[in-house]
Amino acid sequence: MIKKNSAKAWFLAARPKTLTGAMIPVFLGGAMAYREGARQWELWVCCLLFACLMQVVANFINDYFDFQKGTDRDDRLGPERACAQGWITPEAMKKGIAFTIFLACSVGLLAVAMSYQQLPWKGVEFVLLGAVCVVFAFLYTTRLSYLGWGDLLVLIFFGLVPVCGTYYLLTLHITLNAILLSIIAGIAIDALLMINNYRDRDQDRISGKRTIVVRFGEKCGRYAYLLIGVVVTLLIGYLCWRTLLNDGNSLRYVFLALQLVYPLLHFLTWRKMVRIFSGKALNKILGETSRNMFLMAILLSLALIFG
Repeated sequence: MIKKNSAKAWFLAARPKTLTGAMIPVFLGGAMAYREGARQWELWVCCLLFACLMQVVANFINDYFDFQKGTDRDDRLGPERACAQGWITPEAMKKGIAFTIFLACSVGLLAVAMSYQQLPWKGVEFVLLGAVCVVFAFLYTTRLSYLGWGDLLVLIFFGLVPVCGTYYLLTLHITLNAILLSIIAGIAIDALLMINNYRDRDQDRISGKRTIVVRFGEKCGRYAYLLIGVVVTLLIGYLCWRTLLNDGNSLRYVFLALQLVYPLLHFLTWRKMVRIFSGKALNKILGETSRNMFLMAILLSLALIFG
């Protein structure tokens, strides 16, 4: 039994397992910056905290507004939601959203303050970027997810924004390699959304969510998930060719070889997804997908740092 508005209830509402998707792009952006000589660990930690707090904000917003819309029905297949289960009252959740936004903005402003003198626009660019992140956290749940924009927003807010934002804050410039790395992160993390949408395809159709799987069917979702692994693997190969193959450090070959683990694991997870096909058992695939992309990000980060 979970006590209403208790610490355990808030912990579950934060959905800590989803923080993997928030941490991966910051790891990758920081690794690329470290490769170029950036050593401001305090700024990197601020980026990591901001990304994790914004993920928690998005989870709280999703929990509250889906409860208000009535989309968290008894036929829900995903993890249980705090408001729908009565663990947290709607009024408390609204206060939790406001407080977590305050914490995230405070961390972001701290990072801006620490690098104020070096930033070309004195941090204005990051203040605007933070505001955009907060606005879209609301827009996604209340409107854009129902229009099927989720995959594009993942590419932007789990790829381009956090990877390039972290890299820019640490190096004060943007390169093609950083952009390529952000695309790798965004596409890899989109696998989480794809399996969510694949699992929830029947419920989303009832709720009016026009996801890719709802629009084009189960077979499209099945092969789109597989394609994500193929594209990520090819992009990693191209990035390694651009950045690592001319290095003199032989250790890079170890990490490059280990990168082959990701497509193998992704393929095996896809095979399980196809066999399961539907139902709550697909939550196991969600966990394996998170594991696969986190391992890929750690190995790629180490390759960039030690290569």
